[in-house]
Amino acid sequence: MTAITATAARARLRTATNLRQWVGLLYVLPAVALVTVFFVIPLGMTAWMSLHNWPLMGEHSFVGLDNYVAILRDTRFWNALKFTFYYTMIVTIAIFAVAFPLAIFIEKPRPLTNLYRTAFFMPAVVGFASASLLWSWLLNVDSGLFSPAAYDLGLTEKKVNLLATFQPAFWSIIAMVVWKVAGFTMIILMTGLQSIPQDLQEAAVIDGAGPFARFRAITLPLMRRTLALALILSVAGSILAFDQFYIILRGGPRNQTLTAVYWIFNQSFVSFKLGYGAALSMVLLVILVALSLVQLWLLRKPEGLD
Repeated sequence: MTAITATAARARLRTATNLRQWVGLLYVLPAVALVTVFFVIPLGMTAWMSLHNWPLMGEHSFVGLDNYVAILRDTRFWNALKFTFYYTMIVTIAIFAVAFPLAIFIEKPRPLTNLYRTAFFMPAVVGFASASLLWSWLLNVDSGLFSPAAYDLGLTEKKVNLLATFQPAFWSIIAMVVWKVAGFTMIILMTGLQSIPQDLQEAAVIDGAGPFARFRAITLPLMRRTLALALILSVAGSILAFDQFYIILRGGPRNQTLTAVYWIFNQSFVSFKLGYGAALSMVLLVILVALSLVQLWLLRKPEGLD
């Protein structure tokens, strides 16, 4: 009788476990469906298109790896990729240089803290296309704000076109992106700062550790995961930069600000070489995944650090 009861109990336990597993599967099915429809299937279609000569109109033909071989000879793409990496490095440093001090400033409750948080985060709500249109007006040499204001204040002898040469145009884009993104990165870093136990900071103060020593020995190690998230989002967004360069600069001056995504757009929807554009997209995807894995490895949590 006891053996039968134990067998029945194990059967009920297995049934309950299976039921919980099926319930869990039902909960994640909507997310799986969304990922499948909006990521897996488009990714598969892009990979398939990259193996074809796929014009916008007419029949497509299978060409194998010819599109990928053509990429090796595409100097314009490699120059665009080089500029994209340069832009990514500069803008990521600039974003963190602004976002980290802001995160430290708004972390602790103080008068008007909520107002500061809202004000700093507000530009992140604006879409990149809208922000680019706004800054396109601000940077206009005649009807904008910056150049006429500098001229009226006597800072320049004449109205300066900030978009006419590479350096002013490039740094104008950097300023726009930092204004747009720093508040979002600030919120991510602030959550990491608030997750650090206050007891550790107080113990370090009692031991005589200064602000820099506490930041180096406590804050940075315990924020590795937060930093990894913020860094990956920043790098990925920078490598995929398109709106600001297309709307404000149109790749100028003299095609010096062509990004990788801009060149993919040009090949796909200007030259109508959809197969080649798909191959370029797959190459950029591989580069982006590799960079993300390297960042995760560099910022992995050390053994034994909880």
